[in-house]
Amino acid sequence: MPSTHRPPQPVPTGDVREAKRALRRAVLARRSARDEAARAAHGAALAEAALRAEPLASVPAGGCVAAYVGVDGEPRTLPLLDALVARGVEVLLPALRPDWSMTWGRYVGRDALVAADRGLLEPPEAPHGLGRADVVLLPGLAVGADGMRLGRGGGAYDRALAAASPRAPLLVVLHPDEVGLAVPAEPHDRAVDGALTADGVVLLPSD
Repeated sequence: MPSTHRPPQPVPTGDVREAKRALRRAVLARRSARDEAARAAHGAALAEAALRAEPLASVPAGGCVAAYVGVDGEPRTLPLLDALVARGVEVLLPALRPDWSMTWGRYVGRDALVAADRGLLEPPEAPHGLGRADVVLLPGLAVGADGMRLGRGGGAYDRALAAASPRAPLLVVLHPDEVGLAVPAEPHDRAVDGALTADGVVLLPSD
């Protein structure tokens, strides 16, 4: 699946940033209502669905997937990371620098993860760039039918994706009810190619 890397849609009228904040609050409230058992079950189902679906199903041993560790109310990604490593896939995780730029390091197991600011879990070393990844899995709160992704508002991923290979599909990892929402967009926002949920991969229109 080639990456479309579509430009953001025109900025709608009204207060786009306030609309984003309102949507973030709504999604975060739904996420906080899920208990830990539900989060664990979703993480296991997510890993199973991801490995059966393209593009992850076709990443060979020796290939590379950029991902992240889901924390707080985010979809749990560790089962998927462990499954990819077991298949011989190199998994890269981000490390967020004080200036909100990102570097990337190999995932070598849960015990090696380092607790960082904002509750993040990061690799102990991050000497790599994002360009080596065959597939990029992104955190987010929602994605629109046009591929526009709602993040946390810091813009770190929008900037980091400039270094991704244009051939690498960009998939935001979400719960099923977070796909297809009306996501407000600003000019700097970056569209993605699809969403990964426990129901599988949803590919989004290219125009």
